Amino acid sequence: MKRNNLLFILLLVIFTVLLAACGGNADNGESADSKDNATENDTNEEAEQEDDGEATGDDITKLVVGTDATYAPMEYIDDSGEIVGIDIDIINAIAEEMGLELEVKNIGWDPLFPALKNDEIDFAVSSITITEKRQKDFDFTDPYYVANQLILVPEDSDIESFADLEDKRVSVQISTTGHIVVQELLGETNPNIVAAETMPIAITEMINGNADAAVGDNSTVNEYIKNNPDTKMKTIEDDSFEKEYYGLMVNKGNVEVLNILNEGIKKIKENGKLKEITGFDLD
Repeated sequence: MKRNNLLFILLLVIFTVLLAACGGNADNGESADSKDNATENDTNEEAEQEDDGEATGDDITKLVVGTDATYAPMEYIDDSGEIVGIDIDIINAIAEEMGLELEVKNIGWDPLFPALKNDEIDFAVSSITITEKRQKDFDFTDPYYVANQLILVPEDSDIESFADLEDKRVSVQISTTGHIVVQELLGETNPNIVAAETMPIAITEMINGNADAAVGDNSTVNEYIKNNPDTKMKTIEDDSFEKEYYGLMVNKGNVEVLNILNEGIKKIKENGKLKEITGFDLD
């Protein structure tokens, strides 16, 4: 009897211990599942909130800017080696309004586009006309400047219109809108198109007799004439040239930087700083 009682008590203790262990495991498993579900739900809610919210770039305090500083008066290097110009004044005004620090790099015109594509810079400012072709690869801010093409010829030239350039040799800055409009007139592969690395070089090609005319943005052409008064040249305006609107260019899908720049442009339009810098109202 004693042996049986002892055996019964021993079995009862073992059964109780096993039952408690199973109950504890079940509770722990349910608690872990609940925590996992709660964490997953919290993560999903945060993701939904991020998707619903508009990217504002509130955490951005510094932007790296690329330019081609050969395009006076818009962007150029002064006697002290600083990058200056109308475009630079505009982005500095935007930075002041938005509380940003800017680092401006002189990259050059052709390298500017891959530099932005590869995220080496945050945005580009270089008298960049907003075109449908460029908008396929990049995003643009609202326009901040309006320009048009001018024809520059020697003072004694008989060229009177854009159509007169059809059988002429014409110099342009490569990959600019001036280059594009001349290609449309003469053909993309026409050897009479002299495509130079910068607009000053394109004008020099004409002065040296390597081209009959040069075509470029009015701001740059007029600035060259102002700075070289002894050079005998004249400009020709043509109604076939459409107005061109400059925008700040960002990488495709970079909504945060785009929103910051657009807000800055809006502010300097409203407070009159943009007109103060450019000298005209943007229409």
